[in-house]
Amino acid sequence: MKRIGQNTFTTLLLRLLVVYALLAFCRGVFYAMNADSLGALARQEWGALIRGSLVFDTVSVLYTNCVFIFFSLIPFRFRERKWYRAILFWLYTVTNGALIVALNLSDSVYFHYAKKRITAEELHFAENDNTLSLIGQFIGENWFLVLVAIALIGAMIWLYRRIPDWKLPVKNPWGYGAISLIGLAAAGVLAVGGIRGGFTRQVRPLTLSNAAQYASSPQQASLILSNPFCTIRTLGNHRIDVPNYFSPQELAAIFTPYHYPPPADSTARRRNIVVFTLESFSAEHSAYLNPDLYPDGQGYTPFLDSLMAAGYTFMNAYSNGRKSIEALPSILTSIPSYQKSFVLLPQALGEMRGMPKLLGDEGYATAFFCGSQRNSMGFAAFAQMAGMEQIYMLEEYEAAKGNVGFDGAWGIWDEPFLQYMGEELTALPEPFMASVFTLSSHHPFRVPTEYEDTFRPGTTKMHRPVQYTDQALRRFFDYARGQKWFENTLFVFSADHVSSEIFAPKTATPTGNSHILMFLYTPDGSLVGKDTHTAQQIDLMPTILGLTGYEKPYFAFGRDIFREPERPAVATNYFNEAYQYIADSIVLFSTGERTLSAYLPTDTLQQHDIQAEHLPAQTEGERLLRAILQQYYTHLQAQSYIIPNYEL
Repeated sequence: MKRIGQNTFTTLLLRLLVVYALLAFCRGVFYAMNADSLGALARQEWGALIRGSLVFDTVSVLYTNCVFIFFSLIPFRFRERKWYRAILFWLYTVTNGALIVALNLSDSVYFHYAKKRITAEELHFAENDNTLSLIGQFIGENWFLVLVAIALIGAMIWLYRRIPDWKLPVKNPWGYGAISLIGLAAAGVLAVGGIRGGFTRQVRPLTLSNAAQYASSPQQASLILSNPFCTIRTLGNHRIDVPNYFSPQELAAIFTPYHYPPPADSTARRRNIVVFTLESFSAEHSAYLNPDLYPDGQGYTPFLDSLMAAGYTFMNAYSNGRKSIEALPSILTSIPSYQKSFVLLPQALGEMRGMPKLLGDEGYATAFFCGSQRNSMGFAAFAQMAGMEQIYMLEEYEAAKGNVGFDGAWGIWDEPFLQYMGEELTALPEPFMASVFTLSSHHPFRVPTEYEDTFRPGTTKMHRPVQYTDQALRRFFDYARGQKWFENTLFVFSADHVSSEIFAPKTATPTGNSHILMFLYTPDGSLVGKDTHTAQQIDLMPTILGLTGYEKPYFAFGRDIFREPERPAVATNYFNEAYQYIADSIVLFSTGERTLSAYLPTDTLQQHDIQAEHLPAQTEGERLLRAILQQYYTHLQAQSYIIPNYEL
């Protein structure tokens, strides 16, 4: 077969165009594997999506091939030697095979679980001891993508060899050098413009949030993005840009994270506190929260549904993050995560006084439980930062119970670990504040062998593990009811985030994909009711402190739902490169600077953008969201999460 191209400057361009084609194919795979989350693409949206994809793919191509481009253009004739061409071939093949093909195909799998593209944050998890085994499991489950990767890399090599190697037809060495330098300089200028997204002074280097410019919905922003842009652009990016929407006086009047509680009322008392953070417990799993999804009343959380019916349940509760590591700061310290996980930022090392610290200073014993290894996900480290005095992880469990109960992937199965936790709680002095992070309702979607035939298969792969964890919680309560501390305990339940496995169309929207199980339960029946107002994970710390009678000032981004009626009932998070603001009357998606779309909460499928109507609720929501963001980034920059000049 004749090789395409000529021995001209088109050689380099043709080889880079091959990389664009690889990215386009990988994007097609990405959409095919995540269509349920990304939504249908209308024909009129294609033009903007293609333009946006080319913008971000250009950055990915240039990031990946900058070294290849430079060494292809250096002004020396040895670049035409066979040995040098071999080096260029391997440089091109390895970098594009790994960073373009493998990384973007991996994105197709990762996005299904995390609802975000792979960024530099994910490098943090490479330190986990179980990382290699988990990667092996994902490869085994998605073996067809390995075949796709091999085919794409093979096609890339075939096309590379069909394009002739560059020979500049200039014999004069000075002319050869001059033309090469001009080409190198031109390539450098074009590369800078491509990476920045333009050449004018008004153009700022592209960030992930720029994808929203080309998307008609927040879901589509992730389709426009590509790697390695997402990873390299976030690598080492610790600078905090603080918006300046309001003056300090205006800002404090609109929103402040400083809380000055009123005197405790007669219902408050020094209860024990047990906080359950439940892995992937979407509201969708519960028939109590979503009776429309379960006409027969048979959901996948029967025990938790019974507790919700007897407790105080937030019918419209939302997560403040997308990943497990973002749940602990939200729940224990009332600090949300937005563009980056709070706990992974260097600014997270600033002084803070989370709920465990505040209650510990009031005489509470504090303990954190999780069945994973001590260095897994950074859970133990953050729990200690938040003020937990005692940490019980896989190592402590095995020291007490022996080497039994490991699930083969993440840690100890929920049932034996929760039984172990119950025993340790009984040994703690009262009052105590304990928190546990469950593990079993997660990929690889298994249950212990003895329960293989116990639970209904359900609609998604998650439903059997969810039923297992629900049963493990039932067994924990069977034990706890026999302990003297049980009656004087407030049990708090919250999912960390929504499950990767969903089945209801309304759960596929960004708002539905943030809707979690969250409620309070007291054995004495002192807290009962259905709260239909918007709530969020960061509301738990202020609310729990209020229920224990805590009266001192503290720092928190959430609200005490019982004692702070002046604070609006809202939820915020960062979803598909946009801020999401959820209130009782409206849902907004925003860059912070401008609103991208707006929906009524009753529009559960988010099909009717009402932004053009400019409802008063939209104006109010935009103002409050900006104030929250300005406070958040101001405190991040200052690394301060306490009330200044206040001594406990």
